[in-house]
Amino acid sequence: MIYLDYAATTPLRREVLAEMMPYWTEEFGNPDSLHACGRRAAYALRTARDSIAELVGVSPSEVYFTSGGTEADNWAVRGIACDGARGGALLSPVEHAAVHVPAARFRSRSGMCSVGEDGVVSPDHVRDLLVHDGGMSLVCVMAVNNETGCVQPVAELAEAAHACGAYFFSDCVQAACACDLKELAGCCDALSLSAHKLGGPKGVGALIVRKGVPLSPLIVGGEQERGLRGGTSNVAGAVGFACALRLAQQEREQFVRHTGSVRTLFEQRIADALGQEVRIDGARRSPNISHMTFARGGTAFLDVLDLNGIACSGGAACSAHSAAPSHVLMAMGRTAEEAVRGVRFSFGLQTTEREAEEAARTVIGCYRKFRRE
Repeated sequence: MIYLDYAATTPLRREVLAEMMPYWTEEFGNPDSLHACGRRAAYALRTARDSIAELVGVSPSEVYFTSGGTEADNWAVRGIACDGARGGALLSPVEHAAVHVPAARFRSRSGMCSVGEDGVVSPDHVRDLLVHDGGMSLVCVMAVNNETGCVQPVAELAEAAHACGAYFFSDCVQAACACDLKELAGCCDALSLSAHKLGGPKGVGALIVRKGVPLSPLIVGGEQERGLRGGTSNVAGAVGFACALRLAQQEREQFVRHTGSVRTLFEQRIADALGQEVRIDGARRSPNISHMTFARGGTAFLDVLDLNGIACSGGAACSAHSAAPSHVLMAMGRTAEEAVRGVRFSFGLQTTEREAEEAARTVIGCYRKFRRE
């Protein structure tokens, strides 16, 4: 099997596992316990929080641990916009469902901006919408789209939001390996991260919220996370998250060069062979994601690729079991019929040029056979 679904999840790095292991075995204490075992766990949790804060360029008190990116996205929308004084969130149409669904469910007053055919949100468009509707308290635009890899102009979008008195939140789950998190955090009032997208464990993430931004509790009944998210802290997960994030940021330039190189090779081979029968989607893309729309495709084509040893996806793993057209491609102006024919290939540092070559040959062969049937 050739794994080209790193945007869905990544393998746990050995260095990360090694740092986590003690907190599943001999150092298993509850960090809220007052005895020595608990104090050692509390120290590990505090150290992990300090490390993440330093890597992101924020204060440790601005880092809130969650169970992952979905929870962090939900919390940002519900905790900042939906329960705020003015309420209401302006969303991009290409956001993850973890942003769209809570905005629709927990607040009737939410708005939607638009994206161009390139998948990018215009800061001027956002500013115009906010001026027209002064009731929006939060703007939500993800830094890197999880389907197409399109990179948004976060700094300019945040500036437009702030000029109109709104907070700015960015889902940065797909950005942590390829982008400078300090630059992103310097623009945003809140951002979300998830460990398993960057070689860390599943089941842990973070919501970063700048001091002074109102944040309502997510889970009540415990004093954890400054009383805003009750529940026993995932010490091993936090330790692994901090280690994975440190490694990802240290290797960021290498990651950008390597994934960009193998993606270019992969895309060029397929484009040369299939010509007008394939379209590479989006512009200004993160180097590790390649989204292609084929003239014929859909879930049946994904099944063929799977049977031939290519692990890829039609888009977000969270909605992989749905046959509905991609809301991201629809927002970019594609028809519903086109929006079910997309395939996302995503690459990691582990992806070799040989794998990219072999994967491209397999995709080409599978598509030609699939097209004839």
